[in-house]
Amino acid sequence: MATESFDGIFTQDVFKKLFPEDRADRFFDALFGDAEEGAYDISLEFKGQSQNKLEFEFHLKQRPGKCLACNLTYGLPQVFSRHPILNVNGLVQEIDKLLNGRAKCTDWKLSSTREISRKLHVIPLIVSLEAGESA
Repeated sequence: MATESFDGIFTQDVFKKLFPEDRADRFFDALFGDAEEGAYDISLEFKGQSQNKLEFEFHLKQRPGKCLACNLTYGLPQVFSRHPILNVNGLVQEIDKLLNGRAKCTDWKLSSTREISRKLHVIPLIVSLEAGESA
């Protein structure tokens, strides 16, 4: 499995289905009662793989006229891990289906928020794998 490449699976079209653009608005609507209160858009990106892990990142991109202050994003891994609209557990189950038996997702974790710039923060999502039936 270490030599197996999953790059071709995780395309922009796949991510639009896995994590639709409107999910951030639904998240902020649930959190604040108004999607317009949200300071950032959320997208999911594939960063690569290593040994028995797939590495993704949630990208938090500042919305025009809003402030992506670090105090708004550093506690988010805990919020993201439990929030039913973001549904990280369901997202990992969908990733598992996309692997189509080539590997199996066994666990996941969200790492600490990293500030890439004033307008972009990322939350790493690490998915643990084991060899699949067709690996």
